[in-house]
Amino acid sequence: MPNSPSDRAADDPYGAVYDLAVIGAGCAGLAGAVTASEQGLAVALLDTAGRIGGQFYRHPAPAIGAVRPEALHHDWSAFAGLRHRLEASDVVHLAGHHVWTVARQNGADPRWTVHAVTGVDGDGERPVRVHARAVLLATGAYERQLPFPGWTLPGVVGAAGAQAMLKSGLVLPGRCVVVAGSGPLLLAVASSLAAAGARVPLVVEASGYLGYARRPDVLAVNPQKLAEAVVHGAALLRHGVRLRTRSAVTDVHGTDRVEAVTVSRVDRDWRPVQGSGRRIACDALAVGHGLVPQTELATSLGCATRRTQDGTYALALDALQQTSVPGLWAAGETGGIGGAQLARVEGELAAFAVAAQVRGGREPARDGRVRELQRRRERMRAFAGAMAAVHAPGPGWVDWLDEATEVCRCEEVRAGAIREAVEDHGARDARTVKLLTRAGMGWCQGRVCGAAVACLAAGEGAPSVPFSPERRPLAVPVALELLGSLDTTAPTASPADPARRPDTASPDGVAICGD
Repeated sequence: MPNSPSDRAADDPYGAVYDLAVIGAGCAGLAGAVTASEQGLAVALLDTAGRIGGQFYRHPAPAIGAVRPEALHHDWSAFAGLRHRLEASDVVHLAGHHVWTVARQNGADPRWTVHAVTGVDGDGERPVRVHARAVLLATGAYERQLPFPGWTLPGVVGAAGAQAMLKSGLVLPGRCVVVAGSGPLLLAVASSLAAAGARVPLVVEASGYLGYARRPDVLAVNPQKLAEAVVHGAALLRHGVRLRTRSAVTDVHGTDRVEAVTVSRVDRDWRPVQGSGRRIACDALAVGHGLVPQTELATSLGCATRRTQDGTYALALDALQQTSVPGLWAAGETGGIGGAQLARVEGELAAFAVAAQVRGGREPARDGRVRELQRRRERMRAFAGAMAAVHAPGPGWVDWLDEATEVCRCEEVRAGAIREAVEDHGARDARTVKLLTRAGMGWCQGRVCGAAVACLAAGEGAPSVPFSPERRPLAVPVALELLGSLDTTAPTASPADPARRPDTASPDGVAICGD
């Protein structure tokens, strides 16, 4: 095993070969990095943000002066423990690193090269490379959005986005906020907003909760999940927040920003019940329909995926968190949405597996701690599967859309144009629709509109979200200027003359945004 690269981190964190490169400093990545370091491995931890914690443990910058940031978080003590272990470890934390691809170099000593662009906000970009014998993907997830008339008005934010605003900036999206969509995240968001001073007149859940009762075996072995629901329910009662199930926001009203929303009853397929619409006054809407695993880096390498019960795609992982590509592990939401506690378990489990392979020692499956982690993982994965089934979007949600509803916000593609591509030009999948309309070719690369476009392309009676992951050479937008500056023979690119972040209005910054 080489000397720890942390000894050289102050001068050149890119000059040595690490045992493990962890991509993502959220729950799974932190657990994996500190556990691997404690097992004696040399570890590099890369993350786009300037501070650790990921989306779940977002917290204010010290300059904001928050007195009790833990008040806005569930299970803050677990994060505090991980942060303490990280500070006491030899892990090399590389903040502000946007990983755009990972490449495998075969030979006598196989290794991975992680390509990244530096800059927390992308404004100090220069290309760098990190070399490692193994890679752990802990890239998390992004929020699934299903469009409806008015969803582009100022004041409409993602449910997870509203929570991120509050956790990181102590900012509310509005004074009177309706929370809508589907999934248990809505309860957490509503209780957080209400506790912070917002008036939350209504939580609108498109599914119901009776589906959980059909899996008493899963609930029995995951009592902490029931306890969390009780805590959030009590908070909503305390703040006078009402809950409407089998309902959805089907329209947003306002001129310059949100002034009201229409809440309609929906059937079991999420199809609006005619004449059931009710107008609710508010100045903000926090809406989200669950989370989608972020798998772009893995699928670009050919990693196998599996269809989850709510229609998304997650990585197919073995009993020790390894993907179908040897030497590449994953943990947390990339393997399926399951929450912070499951992410920590999977990160730790992956670290033990990597340590065993790098050191060529004892089979990890024989280790008592590994077996315990596997039991906990299976227990929590069972609950995650039940949760996905309960809150899976129904195919009838496409009836929310009128022809003028903007589906792809980046390219301003409306529902009418997508339906025309399907009905008049024979498009039957999201890729063909993209070629005909440009839907999904913008800056977000289909992360926001991909599910909606795929549903519209599939037509009536199709599965709720038939959106399959595409293999892309780049996981994030990268300026051509930066790609052209790469030295394919040197271990790192020159740090001189950092490029400016490309902008659509800038003639000298061109980004790869389509295919």
